[in-house]
Amino acid sequence: MEIRAMTPGDWDRVRDIYSEGIATGDATFDTEPPEWDGWDASHLSDCRLVAVVGGAVVGWAALSPVSERCVYGGVAEVSVYVGEAGRGRGIGTALISALVEASEDAGVWTLQAGIFPENEASVRAHERVGFRTVGRREGLGKMEGRWRDVLLLERRSSVVGVD
Repeated sequence: MEIRAMTPGDWDRVRDIYSEGIATGDATFDTEPPEWDGWDASHLSDCRLVAVVGGAVVGWAALSPVSERCVYGGVAEVSVYVGEAGRGRGIGTALISALVEASEDAGVWTLQAGIFPENEASVRAHERVGFRTVGRREGLGKMEGRWRDVLLLERRSSVVGVD
């Protein structure tokens, strides 16, 4: 497996993997993947990665800012998705680990992730690279007639933003 920077040419496969995540019902509140322009505008340009196996993109990870306020300039939210065929092979953990490194290179001191509790594989993958659960947002959103909780996980850098 190779992890490399995502390019605009990866978008079709990244979008397909995002659609596979949506189809699980346990990856996001989104019901449709975004178009490239919207996705591109909402994610940090220097923290976008893809996992490649056998020449094919099998997963992706990216960061988006949590706020436009300058005091939150080093805080970002993690998105990580692994295609159906790549699940259960450590790809998600590898992507998150590489994203942590990229985030620290970009000056990000806190990463956060909102994960449905039912998505146990994602929770475990985040925990493996130092995330901890800091809260549970009960009934945060309604999805297909059902209120959904979201776990809030966080990872504080030990090298960026440390005095």
